[in-house]
Amino acid sequence: MDDNIDELLPRGVALSWGLGKQPKRGPKRELSIDQIVEVAVTIADKEGLTAVSMNKVATSLGFTPMSLYRYIPSKDDLLILMQDAVCDIPNPIIKGDTDWRGNLRKFFQAFVGIYLDHPWFDEIPISGVPISPNNLKVTDWALGGIQQLPLNDHERISFILLISNYARGCGMIKRDMAQAIQSGTSLGALSGQDYSSALKQLVSPERFPNLQPIIASGVYTEENNQNNNVGDDFDFGLERILDGIGHYLHLKEKDKV
Repeated sequence: MDDNIDELLPRGVALSWGLGKQPKRGPKRELSIDQIVEVAVTIADKEGLTAVSMNKVATSLGFTPMSLYRYIPSKDDLLILMQDAVCDIPNPIIKGDTDWRGNLRKFFQAFVGIYLDHPWFDEIPISGVPISPNNLKVTDWALGGIQQLPLNDHERISFILLISNYARGCGMIKRDMAQAIQSGTSLGALSGQDYSSALKQLVSPERFPNLQPIIASGVYTEENNQNNNVGDDFDFGLERILDGIGHYLHLKEKDKV
């Protein structure tokens, strides 16, 4: 391995891999990067990402901010480490399981869970492909779940990206809905049922020719769930994505004939 490999990576990413020189002499009692990151994640989970600062993390640990900078050079580096830390989740895919649809469902659910457990996760901007260890680990076991499929490397990683992007969107919506409920929003307001009567009067077929029949039927505001044979909207969307992957695999097999 290159002796200067840490210089080839962003500082925060290098730290996530355990690379780079650590201070030989620390504060009065020893600190570690893991301790700092754990406290920062706890603050973000309870108070939001904006509450995280080097000063607040240091105070929570009983040290000065300068003590933290000896381990993590900047807040941006801390955010990278936080994002990677919460991706350290158990692998739900059983090794050797050939049920690729079930494996991708498990990957999707696990990824959505990160957004629900850590609502701040998506507030850290995407600055490139994941290159920190826990991020890559999640991608690795997701790829393992479709390893048996007749796909090339580009196809495999593209399908994992497709599922992870869908999980990101669903996770953000589910998180926002959970937060709305916690803040006192009623289920009727969240689904739109509280406003169904008003919408039926306001949404005319002249102005909204395609939407009006759906609102009139009550589907838009979930009035008629008893007639819903689709199930959960998020799961329905996932199954259609999996159908698309299945169709793609079928076409590949036909091309071989």
